[in-house]
Amino acid sequence: AVDRPEPGHVEMSADIWWREFCEIAGELARDCEQEIVAIGVSGMGPCLLLTDEDDAPLRPALLYGVDTRATVQIADLNSRLGETEIMRRGGSQLSSQAVGPKILWVREHEPDVYARARRLFMPSSWLVRKLTGSYVLDVHSASQCTPLFDTATGGWNEEWAADIVGQIELPPLAWPGDVAGNLSEQAAGQTGLPAGIPVITGTIDAWSEAVSVGATEPGDLMLMYGTTMFLVNTVDTPVSTPSMWSTVGAFRGTSSLAGGMATSGAITAWLRELFGRPGYSELLREAEASGPGANGVLMLPYFAGERTPVSDPDARGIIAGLTVSHTRGDLYRAALEATAFGVRHNIEAMTAVGAPIRRVFAVGGGTQGSLWTQIVSDVTGLDQVIPRTTIGASFGAAFLAASTVMPVSITAWNPVAELRTARQEDAADYDALYAEYLKLYPATADLSHALAQRQRAAANSAAQA
Repeated sequence: AVDRPEPGHVEMSADIWWREFCEIAGELARDCEQEIVAIGVSGMGPCLLLTDEDDAPLRPALLYGVDTRATVQIADLNSRLGETEIMRRGGSQLSSQAVGPKILWVREHEPDVYARARRLFMPSSWLVRKLTGSYVLDVHSASQCTPLFDTATGGWNEEWAADIVGQIELPPLAWPGDVAGNLSEQAAGQTGLPAGIPVITGTIDAWSEAVSVGATEPGDLMLMYGTTMFLVNTVDTPVSTPSMWSTVGAFRGTSSLAGGMATSGAITAWLRELFGRPGYSELLREAEASGPGANGVLMLPYFAGERTPVSDPDARGIIAGLTVSHTRGDLYRAALEATAFGVRHNIEAMTAVGAPIRRVFAVGGGTQGSLWTQIVSDVTGLDQVIPRTTIGASFGAAFLAASTVMPVSITAWNPVAELRTARQEDAADYDALYAEYLKLYPATADLSHALAQRQRAAANSAAQA
C-alpha cells in the first residue's frame, strides 16, 4: 500500500521494496527445483528515492505520475528553460510523471533532506544496488527523468542536471537487459539466492510488461490493465506531442510513445470497498447484465487527477446520470466503460501524431475474465492479443535475465492464448457515448479545480490542527 500524507502526495518506503523482494525471492528459491542462474528486476516508475552517501533513504520515495505535488516546480522549469526547448531536448512535456520537478520540490520544501542527498534511485535500480552494490539506471527510466535526459545524445543533459540536482550524483546508464553486476554474498544470505549469479539492470514495470508479451515491434501497443491503465506504443522513429510521453524503448534502437491514466483498476477496487467487498466475479456478472451504456450512467475516471492526454492533476472523477433506480452493476459497468473511453482518448492522441497501431497486446490483472477487455475492444474498435501469461512485469524481467545466459524466444515462452475481437453491434452506441464522454471534462473542469482547491485547503487545516 502507498502512503498519501496529503492530497496529491503519493509515497512509499524503499524498505518495502527490499523486504518484499527478499521475501518473494526466498519463497521462489525454496520452491524452485531447477538451478537459478540469473536475476531480473523491474519496478514502478518513474519514481524518486533520495539517499545519503551511505545509501540510507532520506524520505519515502515520491512515486510516478500519481504524485502530483510538483506543479509549481513544473511551471518554474517551463518558465526558465522554455516549454518548446524541454520538448525538443527531452522528448516530453513536463508533467506529474517527470522526476526533475520532484527533485526541485524536495529542494524547496525539505532543504535538510536535499542537502544530505547524494544518489537517486527508482525501485529497480534500488534493488540492483542492494543485490550487487552497482549504482546504475536503465536508459529507458532515465528518459522519463525529464528534463534531466537528452534524447539527442541518449544520456544525461549535464547542463540542466547541474542546475536541478546539484550535488546529487546521477547514475551511469545501461540498457534493461545488460548485466548490472553479480549477486553479492551479503545479498545471497538475505535472499536465499546463489551468490555470484548475474543481475540485470532492469527497468520500469510497464516496459517490462511489454517485453513479456513481445510488444516491442513498431506498431505494437501494450495495454496494461492494473491499478492504473498504461499504454506503450513502440514506434520506428521518435515521435513527440505535449499530450503524451516520448521515451526511449526497452531495447537499443527503439522508441516509445506512452500514456497513462491515473486510475483504472483503482476505481473498481474503490467501488468494491463501497459495496461491502463482494467478489469481483459477482460484480462482473452484474456489470455484464447492465449492458452497454450502463443504463445511462457515464463516468469520468479522473479520480486521482489525470495524466495523459489531459495532464491535469486537479481533474476529478465525475459520475453523471445517476438516479435512485441505478444498481451497483450499473456503476461498475460505467467504471469499466470509463476506462475504455480513456484508452480510446489516449489512442487517438497517439495516432494523431503519426504513431500507428497495428497490434494490441493486453496484460495485467484486469485481463482476468473477459468483460473488461471486451468493453475496451468494443469501444476502441481494436482487437487485443491476450497471451498465456498476463501478469508480466516479472515475466519480462525473467526473460531479459534469461537472455543473458541462454538463447530464448518470447513467443515460445509466452504464446498467444486468445484473441479478443471487437464486436460491431455496439459500435454506433459506443461512438455516441464517447462523444458525450469527451464533453464531460471541459464541461466540469472549472468545478473540479475549485473542489480540488477546497480539498487541499481542508487537508492543510487538518494537518495544522
